[in-house]
Amino acid sequence: MPEVVCLGEALIDLFASPIGVPLGKASSFVPAPGGAPANVAVALARLDIGVGFIGRVGNDSFGLMLIELLQSEGVDTTHFRPVADSPTTLAFVAASSPNKQDFILYRGADAKLSPADLDRSYIASAKVFLYGSVTLTSTSRDAASQAVKWANEDGVLVAYDANLRPALWPSLKAARQGILEGMHGVTVCKLNETELELLAGTSDLAAGSRWILAQGPKLCLVTLGPQGAYFDNGRARGHVPAFKVDVVDSTGCGDAFLAGIVLGILETPTPIEDFDEPTLRRIVRFANAMGALTATRKGAMTALPTRATVQSFLES
Repeated sequence: MPEVVCLGEALIDLFASPIGVPLGKASSFVPAPGGAPANVAVALARLDIGVGFIGRVGNDSFGLMLIELLQSEGVDTTHFRPVADSPTTLAFVAASSPNKQDFILYRGADAKLSPADLDRSYIASAKVFLYGSVTLTSTSRDAASQAVKWANEDGVLVAYDANLRPALWPSLKAARQGILEGMHGVTVCKLNETELELLAGTSDLAAGSRWILAQGPKLCLVTLGPQGAYFDNGRARGHVPAFKVDVVDSTGCGDAFLAGIVLGILETPTPIEDFDEPTLRRIVRFANAMGALTATRKGAMTALPTRATVQSFLES
């Protein structure tokens, strides 16, 4: 059984070409595999962590390719299956600048995941269960809620990506409410500065992180793009600078970062709330390296580094 189980969307990113133009002015789109939880699953597999993925894709060329790809990366796909009545989800992505993307998401099969599709023993066997808030924007929210409930009852750590996609919610108010509801039962919460301000009502990293911790998580991580990341577990807090790299595409950097955090947690025997500052700095530094290396290549899943690549980067 895998150490980590990821649940949520696996999809096809369609990248606008040429780079730097808005979606409406793209001359063509280049397909690439993606979806935040699927990206994290592949990133963990490349870090030599046993990982499984729970999700749904269409019974089409894109969906079957995604299943085969995750299998080839070493991800357990026992619970990653095609459905006949919906196509694979598509995300159109335009990089208007290296650190900013515009998205349009056409939902498909990923939204079909239901509680009936879940195997409690599969989730209970893991050390970490991971999902993101995109799963909460459709009927798949019931599956996510059930999985988190089981994880809590069975002593499995829950990692949560507060992944704001405004177009998937009726309003920002609804997004805030829904993302906060998804935080119930969560141990580790990863978000960026925009998501922090929406949820906590402040751009102050210290105050905002404390507010997030008050909602229940044991560890709050705020990604800051080229400025690095901020951490707070109630005992230790601080900022870890980013690595300077030539950014090609920031898609998937947050997913790579989260995979690095999960690796650090798995390799640290102390409870998360007892992590001291040196421990958290070490973990976040590795996660920052994961994100930095991902930014040096185009695409999300295709750009994720191996453990050997990250270690060589850190040593140099």
